[in-house]
Amino acid sequence: MSALLTSAPVLVPAAGTTVGNPAINIGIFALFVVVTLAIVIRASRNNRSAAEYYAGGRAFTGRQNGIAIAGDYLSAASFLGIAGAIAINGYDGFLYSIGFLVAWLVALLLVAELLRNVGKYTMADVLSFRLRQRPVRIAAAISTLVVSFFYLLAQMAGAGGLVALLLGIEGAVGQRIVILVVGLIMIFYVIYGGMKGTTWVQIIKAVLLIIGAALMTVWVLGKFGFNLSTLLGDATTASQSAGGKDLLQPGLQYKNPVDFISLAMALVLGTAGLPHVLMRFYTVPTSREARRSVVWAIWLIGIFYLLTLVLGFGAAELVGADAIKKAPGGVNSAAPLLAFELGGEILLGIISAVAFATILAVVAGLTITASASLSHDIYNTVVKAGKATPEEEVKVARIAALVLGAIAIVGGIFALGQNIAFLVALAFAIAASANLPTILYSLFWKRFNTRGALWSIYGGLVSAITLIIFSPVVSGKAVDPATGKSPSMLQGVDFHWFPLDNPGIISIPLGFLLGYIGTVTSTEYNAAKYAEMEVRSLTGHGAEAATHH
Repeated sequence: MSALLTSAPVLVPAAGTTVGNPAINIGIFALFVVVTLAIVIRASRNNRSAAEYYAGGRAFTGRQNGIAIAGDYLSAASFLGIAGAIAINGYDGFLYSIGFLVAWLVALLLVAELLRNVGKYTMADVLSFRLRQRPVRIAAAISTLVVSFFYLLAQMAGAGGLVALLLGIEGAVGQRIVILVVGLIMIFYVIYGGMKGTTWVQIIKAVLLIIGAALMTVWVLGKFGFNLSTLLGDATTASQSAGGKDLLQPGLQYKNPVDFISLAMALVLGTAGLPHVLMRFYTVPTSREARRSVVWAIWLIGIFYLLTLVLGFGAAELVGADAIKKAPGGVNSAAPLLAFELGGEILLGIISAVAFATILAVVAGLTITASASLSHDIYNTVVKAGKATPEEEVKVARIAALVLGAIAIVGGIFALGQNIAFLVALAFAIAASANLPTILYSLFWKRFNTRGALWSIYGGLVSAITLIIFSPVVSGKAVDPATGKSPSMLQGVDFHWFPLDNPGIISIPLGFLLGYIGTVTSTEYNAAKYAEMEVRSLTGHGAEAATHH
């Protein structure tokens, strides 16, 4: 193990000790929160219309929206979860990064521009364009809420673990209070700032996150003579000498190749079905800007995921797997512990504030998406039969944000201690199973009809959730000797019968198959409406008419 580690005994936190200086950590946190709240309040001055609240008045350029998409996408899972996964499992952990990045090509080539041209505010606008409004909007809203809930769980769990590490909060009660505070700040962002305020928070956070990760990467590489090969070799040697495994060997985490393929399918196909990412395409004025924003997002996200490789192996060498596993935040503590090892209290405070900002921004984006779906798709279309005024819609969206925030806080408390990259992979599996088949069929298959849409959304959703509940993720994994706990969510019980961690390999093809069977067993379909949708999706003609009520 490196000499650096022996000189920093504080890195293996005993009960009640902290990493770094809690006063500095709280100070940097508070500064960030105050600055972003000021921006949100300033941005919220014109949030009167529905277009302002849901889509930021479509006033963002492609570059601004691309940075915000990166901010939305580079969640706590990307920063904390993946760095931890690479530090513990090496090569296998890096597969998360590759999957998340390749996924953007699906979003760029198949979805981004077409979606922007057809819809107004939510995914359901596209799905219900040529189908029966009421049942399809209800199904799309349910799917949006479920995906958002799983994603929210991951972010809130990350917040609890991160702040516990920084403030030395060992007890579960303290971590729960932290999650409550995060939830309350996020609710304020969404209710006051709407999409405009949320977008600016995401832009600031994306810039800070990428700069912070780049700084740490250069610092880590500097310790190894700017030679990546030396870093990988030393990290592997350190891991093996501490009784660990060869980090460059595949198969440390995914001993079953089918499990790996299932995860890869969920990661690659899930992005194009994530409601909070899809909603970002509506904040730009034209389809050309929608394309530009995805190109910007791909560059920024690609660079960031390359940096995670260095951060993960850097943490494995400079901090060590044992210290990471024993920290209050578990695997998710790798990046903050590495920051402390490199730059002491100040760098730790800055990187942790950035991670905290990451959680706040992503949670705000998820909440606004879910609340927009409730107010725009359920309240306006189903309850008010399309007759609600934009003012009424925005009011309902704000109430929904309050309720969803409360649910997220409770869920986050239950999800404490889970690896967040892993929880997010489940959200991706649900998005890929329920949303993606319906979006692709809607955009590209002339015969597609209401029954096909309902079968694919509900079939994908129910199969993914059922398989997750009865998978080893929830119960039945062997106890890890290092932590004395089972990696499963529920301890001491075993009711799993599905052998894989991620349901993607079954539930994604099933979503496509059910959509096909549902469509061909029904004769209903609207050829004129499909022709209109095709022209609009490919040319953007008439898209602006949909944006102004």
